[in-house]
Amino acid sequence: MSKHKDEKHRHHESAAEWSLGHDEPGQADGPADRPIDLRPEEAATPQSSELAALREQIAAKDKEVAELKDKYLRALADTENIRKRMRQQSEDTVRLQRENLLRDLLPITDNLERAVEAARGGGNGKPIVEGVEMVLRSLLEFLRTNGVIPRESVGRPFDPQFHEAVDHVESGEHPPNTVISEFHRGYQVGERVLRPARVAVATAPSREGHSRKNGEDGSGGVENN
Repeated sequence: MSKHKDEKHRHHESAAEWSLGHDEPGQADGPADRPIDLRPEEAATPQSSELAALREQIAAKDKEVAELKDKYLRALADTENIRKRMRQQSEDTVRLQRENLLRDLLPITDNLERAVEAARGGGNGKPIVEGVEMVLRSLLEFLRTNGVIPRESVGRPFDPQFHEAVDHVESGEHPPNTVISEFHRGYQVGERVLRPARVAVATAPSREGHSRKNGEDGSGGVENN
């Protein structure tokens, strides 16, 4: 009986010792068997760090590109607005100049109407001449106000810059290449030619004409020779 109790006691002690060395299922493992919890920064590799840096650079470049695009679009819009404003100002300037020009022509029209009324009234024609002269003076004053001045051509040497020769006349009274008459007057604005004068230019008498003239005078020089 005593022997049986001792064996039973030893059996309980062995079970207790085994339970101390081995945890029951579900309990936490010992320090040697516990898995290591690595944080992201602890687990980072050189490749992942380089990739993160590249991503940051790409994001910065994308932001820079977006800012440059915005500046470009703003500059483009400003340029278009300036172009439209300049075109509008140019059109307004041309319109005002045209209106001023037409307004200055109205007094000339009034003088022409007066000359027509005088012509319809009959008489000796003096009122008509006076009316036309008044219109001419008004027109010349209008041209002068706008910087247009006539050029005197008769008696001056022919200049292709200011003259257009439409006829050549033999003349012993005028030096060759001299303007002896004009068909319409030339005008200029400042130093620029507005319209050249159409003129007749003197040329030296031909030898045939000079010989014929001597024969008619009775010299007989041509016949004797």
